[in-house]
Amino acid sequence: MLPRTPIQDETTLNFEHIVENYQLVRYCRRIEDCEYLAFDTEFVSENRYRPQLCLVQVATPLGLAIIDTLSVGDMTPFWNLVCRQIPQCIVHAAREEFLFCRREAKARPRNLIDLQLLAAFAGFEYPAAYSSLVSQILGERLAKGETRTDWRQRPLSKKQIHYALQDVAHLYPMFQVLHSQVAKLGREAWYQEEIDEWQRRLELADSEAQWHKLPGISKLNPRELAIVRELFFWREEEAERRERTPRKILPDDLIVELAKRGEHQPARLTAIRGLTQRVSSRHIPELGDVVAKALALPESELPTKVEPQPNPNIGILGQFLTTSLTLICHERRIAPSLVATTQDLRQLAAWKMGLIDRKDEKPFLMRGWRREFLADLLEDLIKGRLALRVHNPKSAAPVQLVRWPTE
Repeated sequence: MLPRTPIQDETTLNFEHIVENYQLVRYCRRIEDCEYLAFDTEFVSENRYRPQLCLVQVATPLGLAIIDTLSVGDMTPFWNLVCRQIPQCIVHAAREEFLFCRREAKARPRNLIDLQLLAAFAGFEYPAAYSSLVSQILGERLAKGETRTDWRQRPLSKKQIHYALQDVAHLYPMFQVLHSQVAKLGREAWYQEEIDEWQRRLELADSEAQWHKLPGISKLNPRELAIVRELFFWREEEAERRERTPRKILPDDLIVELAKRGEHQPARLTAIRGLTQRVSSRHIPELGDVVAKALALPESELPTKVEPQPNPNIGILGQFLTTSLTLICHERRIAPSLVATTQDLRQLAAWKMGLIDRKDEKPFLMRGWRREFLADLLEDLIKGRLALRVHNPKSAAPVQLVRWPTE
């Protein structure tokens, strides 16, 4: 019988409500020796540079707790606990929770377990919603209705608190089931490799400007890319200063358009269609200054061109590989969308056929556990040694992979 944290409905709530900093300090001392801590957060991110944390809900072997971060203020004791003491921190879809830890405690959680990721290694869809996993794994249905709540408002209603608590009450029971399944499949090391790499990518994205990922810049020359880079940096600084969403300050498509035009005089900038309607007029002179700065950079300080995408002629091959990978993943109980995207498969095919030069760097799918999982299957597909055939049109799996006879 799996352990359950008691939570039935909003009339039978049994939890600790922490609203003062001294209560948080006392609570963290009480749970610091617990074997696990499952937690979730409620935050508001609309029109903000970074999300505003409004609530943290916690489940431990000692029970449930709600931490009102707006009234508590300093959450350092909690983040230190998560990052330095608790053996297992269980979360679902942990991106924001990880970033809160990184920004507040300047560290990773000591042992982060993301159930969304763990479930993918057990054959569940990825990314799977929390309610979907609860239903499939535990056979329980969650009450909804507070998904559009403004978590900054106080006081919180019983329904809001119930909604928040149910998001952590089932985390540990699900972890037990999923951990057992992943262990039986021999994929614990794969999961650890993936969660480590996932955290590394988040740290990189949080600490380095991602200007080179803006859409529509692959055909720009180095000088135009310099304009993109400088405008991106300016936008980030302005958004952080004003606590606004960066794209509300300057949309991505206008950054690309400004780079293509290479104009820095305000009168010329205002002639760009849509600029004055979508960008504050007080920013126009600043944009001109930023563009002028990029235009004045010496050649040695210009960025290199963004790596072009694979030849579009391999699009059909990418579709073929995607279908094949889906069959392989379903057969071996792992989420196809975790293993690879269609773009990953196109990159691999282009690399295998010599259409792109990655020097000594192997494609994403030829590294780590993905290489181990796929072995030589993708190469056999590309070389024509494996083929797709219609097996039984009336079955749940009408298409199957077959090995092509060799001479």
